[in-house]
Amino acid sequence: MSPGPARGRTPGQDGGAGRRNPVRRWQLVRAGADAVPPSTRRFMARARRRRMRAAMPWAVTAAVLAIAGLVAWTVLGTGLFGVRQVRVVGAQLVTPVEVREAAAVPDDAPLARVDLTATARRVGTLAPVERATVERDWPGTLVIRVVERTPAAAVPQGDGYAVVDRTGVVFQTVPRLPDGLAVMKVGRPAPDDLDTRAGLEVLAVLSPQLRAELVSVEVAGLARISLRLRNDRMVVWGDATRGEDKSKVVTALLGRKADTIDVSAPDVVTFR
Repeated sequence: MSPGPARGRTPGQDGGAGRRNPVRRWQLVRAGADAVPPSTRRFMARARRRRMRAAMPWAVTAAVLAIAGLVAWTVLGTGLFGVRQVRVVGAQLVTPVEVREAAAVPDDAPLARVDLTATARRVGTLAPVERATVERDWPGTLVIRVVERTPAAAVPQGDGYAVVDRTGVVFQTVPRLPDGLAVMKVGRPAPDDLDTRAGLEVLAVLSPQLRAELVSVEVAGLARISLRLRNDRMVVWGDATRGEDKSKVVTALLGRKADTIDVSAPDVVTFR
């Protein structure tokens, strides 16, 4: 009779191929602060500080660039700082409206993007304007400062007078002779006209006493310039050379009784 299975055992508890392996269960346990040696903690803290110090310049640079980009976009790309007003300073012969139209700056155009030089150049095309400067007045004003031409002579033209400056530019036409302005008679007043330039050169060297007696400067040709004075007196000036010498001679002879004084050769003066 064969013995039966052992009492108290279950199948699979014996060794061999049928024996089960025990199951291991893992559990993570957080180590306490005192588990890390103090030297290691100090090393790790120093490493963190070094990383932060190394990253700080890059972080600051990135922040600055971001702010600068935002500011640039706000100033250059939006109408927040746009042109709200165009203020004109120094305009008398031209109106502020004419200056603004010549400037041709659109409303609400970004103030930072306005080409100041080009704007001044456009304003300078107005005949009475000798030069113009343009500047920004934040947050939204464009200031145009105008220097107008100074009258040097009035040239009879039809029923009125063409007013020219010291360079011969005609910048104004008036129906009556302006007070205190000398009359210059030339055929075609212009900066490139030789007669105009010669007449203006003569006017520039006249003494105050001679200017007070002057009625007109008449330029019939480069060597045929004459001055008409009060009381129908005439000065034969000749050409525009040696103007200061001629002015001194005529000024000294204003008290002489003569209808005509010829100083075309100032070293040899003749009277008639």
